[in-house]
Amino acid sequence: MIHPTAIIDPEAEIDEDVEIGPYSIIRANVSIASGTWIGSHVTIDSYVDIGSDCQVYQYASIGAVPQAIRFKGEQTYLKIGRNTIIREFVTLNRGTQFGGGVTRIGEDNFLMAYTHVAHDCITGRGVIMANNATLAGHVIVGDHVTIGGLVAVHQFVRLGEYSYIGGKSAVVKDIPPYLIAAGDRANLHGLNKVGLQRHQFSEHCIAQLKKAYRIIFRIGLTVNEAVERVLAEVENTPEVLNLVDFIRNTQRGITR
Repeated sequence: MIHPTAIIDPEAEIDEDVEIGPYSIIRANVSIASGTWIGSHVTIDSYVDIGSDCQVYQYASIGAVPQAIRFKGEQTYLKIGRNTIIREFVTLNRGTQFGGGVTRIGEDNFLMAYTHVAHDCITGRGVIMANNATLAGHVIVGDHVTIGGLVAVHQFVRLGEYSYIGGKSAVVKDIPPYLIAAGDRANLHGLNKVGLQRHQFSEHCIAQLKKAYRIIFRIGLTVNEAVERVLAEVENTPEVLNLVDFIRNTQRGITR
């Protein structure tokens, strides 16, 4: 299952059924779990853990040292969840000691060609990044977020779960969960209704989120005024409360 031209460090831990293509390089302190396929010309640097049933396509760079001036060669990690697809020329960097030490890619992610995930980022489950999408350092991406092609996400931004970022956007502030954002700089464009329906959110749930969205973003209230009004006038479903908590806990500010 390992092509004879591949270069594998003897200290790498690779399950027996892992397939590794020609001219790929696997360095020391790498762990690759069962069922994973590594294509040709892939480089996997040290301190990388790859879960089961992943696919890594040709010329991907996995676990290179972070592009951070303060990084001084400390031992940091990249961890990739099971069943993740990493397409051609994707670059995933390890974490930094000053940023938590670990970059984490969640389960069931689909990272299309030329995407980049910088140091200390965290992606949830079921995240899709289209071609050339880029996460700067310390970005947190919630579950089932879709990021369009040519999107750039600023350092320390949070993307709430089930949000959708339209292509060619520049995201400089947090995107609340369940919403659509697009543009340079990104603005909100309503509820991600199609995405929520595809994930089998009920129509009742969607209706409550729509009411909350209108109060928070469409009638000119301050954030604090809007949050209090949502809690008083909208049914406090788990999703509505999640939206409110996300807005209350923002550090960079909320996209409006």
